[in-house]
Amino acid sequence: MTPWSCDFFRIFAGMKRFISSWILTLTISPVMAQWLHEGDTIAIISPSSATDTATVNGGIRTLERWGFHTVVGRSALNNYREFAGTIEERRNDLLWALQNPSVKAIMCSRGGDGAVHLLCELSLDIFRRYPKMLIGFSDITALLSAEACAGNIGIHGSMCHAISTYEGNDTISQSLLRMMKGELPEYHVAPHPLNHAGKAKGILVGGNMSVLHGLAGSDYDPLTLPDIILFVEDTGESMTKVDRMLHNMEVRGLMPHVKGMIIGQFTNYKKIPNTFPDMNHMFHEYLRKYAIPVCFDFPVGHRHMRNFPMLVGSMAELEVDGDGATLTFCP
Repeated sequence: MTPWSCDFFRIFAGMKRFISSWILTLTISPVMAQWLHEGDTIAIISPSSATDTATVNGGIRTLERWGFHTVVGRSALNNYREFAGTIEERRNDLLWALQNPSVKAIMCSRGGDGAVHLLCELSLDIFRRYPKMLIGFSDITALLSAEACAGNIGIHGSMCHAISTYEGNDTISQSLLRMMKGELPEYHVAPHPLNHAGKAKGILVGGNMSVLHGLAGSDYDPLTLPDIILFVEDTGESMTKVDRMLHNMEVRGLMPHVKGMIIGQFTNYKKIPNTFPDMNHMFHEYLRKYAIPVCFDFPVGHRHMRNFPMLVGSMAELEVDGDGATLTFCP
């Protein structure tokens, strides 16, 4: 298979400036087919907030259009105090999907709130005994972190609503499909003026920063793993709260574990008056004292077209230089 590449944003001919300040180039290289194959079964569950029939059905249509068989958790459409069922119902759906030998992967219908409830009811050994490819982001960061701490690999990526929006044919959804099938990308991101140059290798962990913060000190805290490359994103969290989260990492003595850092998309946040112009500058001020590579404005976050899939729990290499940043997965 010939590697292919695409620019996330292109330069119009004749124009003297970029449409955007960053360009993401994807280079996909085929690897051994060791993950999902056509006809495999994917379970759809709702471990967090309540969802609706249209969202789940949209996910089913796209996954089956991609050639997979789908099954839906018994409680996936429940609604209990805005969660997708009681803690017991959501926990049972997760256990059913993990323990069912016919299920090869798990896609979460949506994020929201509540996934951490399940971790309070389960031991890390459950994730070790029943390794499954789990797919989701936002609040699902809690479950992806549990998988990483158990030594498993999951995908921080789009869920039911997003993959059905363009019938699974958009760049992000197609990148997710390729990753599910084991065709791993090499991400190239255009230079950013705040980037820190360097090269690092480690276990890729991360996701929603506030959810990661909520796992602090637990068995499911991926920041306690040695030699990590950490990626973070969030929406609706003020700069003050993110500053507190950063210093929590420092006061807990976790920064020596971080060999490289990827700053994703932070959206809909409140700025701190008379301080930093944006979230990126606040991160830069905090991280500049650490001799690690840092990539800013990476397309991962709560906007579907800026949410390329990330292979959580995989070994990865991050290299940042004058030409931009390159992230390579090394499973």
